[in-house]
Amino acid sequence: MKYKIHLIVAAAIVSFAFSCTQKDNNISISPEAGTTYKTGDPVTIKIHYPSGVNPDSVVYLLDSVKVGLKKDSTELSLKTDSMPLGPRIIKAKVYMGGKSQDISTNIVLLPAKAPEQYTFKIEKVFPHDTSCFTEGLVYQDGFLYESCGGYLNPPPNEEVTGQSSLRKVDLITGKVLQKTMVDPKSFAEGISIVGDKIIQLTYHEKIGYVYDKSTLKLLSKFTDSIGVEGWGMCFDGKKLYKDDKTNRIYFLDKDNYHQKGYIDVYDDQGAINEINELEYIDGKIYANVWKTDNIIVIDPKTGAVLQKIDLTNLYLQSKRNLNADVLNGIAYDAATKRIFVTGKKWDKLFQVKFVKK
Repeated sequence: MKYKIHLIVAAAIVSFAFSCTQKDNNISISPEAGTTYKTGDPVTIKIHYPSGVNPDSVVYLLDSVKVGLKKDSTELSLKTDSMPLGPRIIKAKVYMGGKSQDISTNIVLLPAKAPEQYTFKIEKVFPHDTSCFTEGLVYQDGFLYESCGGYLNPPPNEEVTGQSSLRKVDLITGKVLQKTMVDPKSFAEGISIVGDKIIQLTYHEKIGYVYDKSTLKLLSKFTDSIGVEGWGMCFDGKKLYKDDKTNRIYFLDKDNYHQKGYIDVYDDQGAINEINELEYIDGKIYANVWKTDNIIVIDPKTGAVLQKIDLTNLYLQSKRNLNADVLNGIAYDAATKRIFVTGKKWDKLFQVKFVKK
């Protein structure tokens, strides 16, 4: 919702600036700034001139990339089938009498379809350590690996106490088999396993940690300046995905953790903000949405939300252990197709199957 508000305000400012330009030059452009379209809808761009004015040529750009050229005032139609979701900037460079004038607008592209609605079936229930404020969860080779957040000495406005840690956990018993404590000044976040290493993000600290998977020994650190904060992470076998509390998911190089690209996550109504813990399952990204009982399934190529899974009745607030916090944590056993979910400081971890409503 914050993103929508910011976008509307930005669009209004842009529109005001354009209207001032248009008053001075009597040239305008459509569509109106902030107009929404669905993927597949054509976008018709039209430059409107005063009577008797004829351009020599008009060059059209989408996000600074040339997409068309006209020698007259006829409209240009843009296809949106492969266009990235979210706000897109359209600019027209109008050439007349040896001079050029830039006229701009913007649109917001949303997915064509609403997410499919899913629910769940509980297959098994396992114990979970209530001391772990779960920020990252991965399953591999018969074990769970879990990143637990917290500050030993919380800064102002931070309520989560307890030093962060990285753990190797027995699925059946919930017993912590190995544990490495994180720098007490860092709040641990999402994790991914890449080969024989575990990569861990931090919340505000702009630091990433690299551990030896077998010993959980800290091997190295790296600067993580990508995005607003460090939240969730997952790995598709080739690249890492990272989110930062907004609706953006970044692509990272698996070896040096540099940014390689990104997608913005939208459903047919708008941006989905505060995407949290991530898991890559059969070609799609599964994500917790913070402070909700929802998991969304995201197309990693476009950012479109394909499914929405309602877990409201998985573990009712009235039945949770006293210190339990929000739903957060998704892990996948690729060998057996099992999916596990839990929450921050929950006393239970659930093996679930997602089913269409």
